Order: sequence, then structure tokens, then C-alpha cells
Amino acid sequence: MDRLGPEARAKVKWVLENTSVYRRLPLRVVLCDADLYRFLVQHPDVVVNIWQALGVSHLSMRQLDAETYQVDDDAGTSGTLQFLYRSRDLQLVYVDGRYTGRVFGHHVRGRGIMMLRSGFVQDTEGRSLVTSRLDAFMNIEPESAEFLSKTFLPVVGKVADFNFEQAADFLGSLSRTAEVNPAGMQRLARRLEKISPEVRQQFAQLAEQVAQRRSQAGPGQVSQYLEITDADASAQPQVRIAQRDSLLEPAALIPPSPSPPPKF
Repeated sequence: MDRLGPEARAKVKWVLENTSVYRRLPLRVVLCDADLYRFLVQHPDVVVNIWQALGVSHLSMRQLDAETYQVDDDAGTSGTLQFLYRSRDLQLVYVDGRYTGRVFGHHVRGRGIMMLRSGFVQDTEGRSLVTSRLDAFMNIEPESAEFLSKTFLPVVGKVADFNFEQAADFLGSLSRTAEVNPAGMQRLARRLEKISPEVRQQFAQLAEQVAQRRSQAGPGQVSQYLEITDADASAQPQVRIAQRDSLLEPAALIPPSPSPPPKF
């Protein structure tokens, strides 16, 4: 909190004091180039544009300013996503969204804080392993919608867990593609028309560097930035409703096999 400005601290404080639903999503470990991972996490519009280019999502996202993105889908959800804090291993995001679909019968507003912590380590073959853990604190209004969201929380939570795991795996598959099919990644970069030219160029340059870093990888060593401990690796998904007590510590994870690269 000390690293946040007054406005950001106020948003975090309000959400934590008015949390309707808290969920800790499952820890995920993927094989992924560390720099590419951080870039994609800090530029979510690139990932969304890739999904659009591949025809796998109707979600749209556009950058409003250096820290804020507008997000819309075709199912009645719209809102903004604002980075309150970004670092090598911690991303703190404030979300403010509205749902106008038919599920609840009226407009629903949700405000929340998403905290993504990442750890980076190299295995004995020099491959980069990335651990990701997401904590979500949400306030839902009005109260009737909050009641329904709590009623369906087991189902919604499983969907959220699955989406988080799929998103992490997708970043791993992009990294693998950059290693084995650099020309395909450059073709993909040229298809990204809904991000700024500067961000598109950064993505293309990073993708080109991934294969070079992989060929130069040495013996595995733990990164000095590794923040997620062995105890965290045994975490199970947690759900709390209107509780902000101390978090429970989350069976050891087996390093994953490389994700199959998408075809471009």
C-alpha cells in the first residue's frame, strides 16, 4: 500500500472493506519465457487481440491511457481495467464493470481488486518456469445480485479457475511457438491491428528474442525474483464470502510439459 498513490489506495481500501466475494485461484505453473510472460501480463490488450486474430474470443479490449483499458464482450458485460501497480512479479489491478444481460434481470455493478503474483525459475535444462497465483476481491451491487452470485459461486468459481488455467497455458503455448516457429510469430504480430504500433513492435521484438534466449540458456538456477514458496505450490482453490481473515496456505506441483504451440 505504501507504493500506491492516494487515489489507488482509496480504491483498494474501499474494495477490501466492502468485499462480497473473495477467491484465491489455483496456483498455475507453465513453461514460458519470463520476459514474454511479463510483457503479456502487463499488456492484456495484446493477448485479447491475439484471441481475436485466432477467432477464439468475442472479447474486445482497447487502451484508454497508460494504465487503463476498456473491456467489452457480446454478452452484456462492459467495464474498465486499471493497473494500480506493476512490477516484475506483482500486478495489482482495479476493475469496475457492469452487466446488463438477462441472468440477473437488472443491471449489476462489480468492483474489485485483482492481485497477480508471479515467480520465475529455470529448470536444469535452462527452461523458464513461471508460477502464477491470482487473488480476487469483489464487491457486487445490488444486494440481490450479490445473493445470486454467492448462490452460484461454486459453478462460477470453477469457471474462473478453468479460464485462469487456460489463459496461463496459452501464454506458455505462445512462448513455445516463439521458440519453434519464429516466422509464424512475426506473421501473427502483423495481424494485431487493435493495439498501438509501439506495443505491436515490442511484442514482435520480444518474440524474436525468445528463440535466441532459449538457445543460450545455461544450467538451471532459481531467479532472485522468485516470490512464491514451496508452501504456496500446495495451494488449493479457496473461496471466502465477506471475510478478510488471514489466508490459509494453499500437493506439490509437477513441472508441466510444454504446451502445444498454436498454428499461425
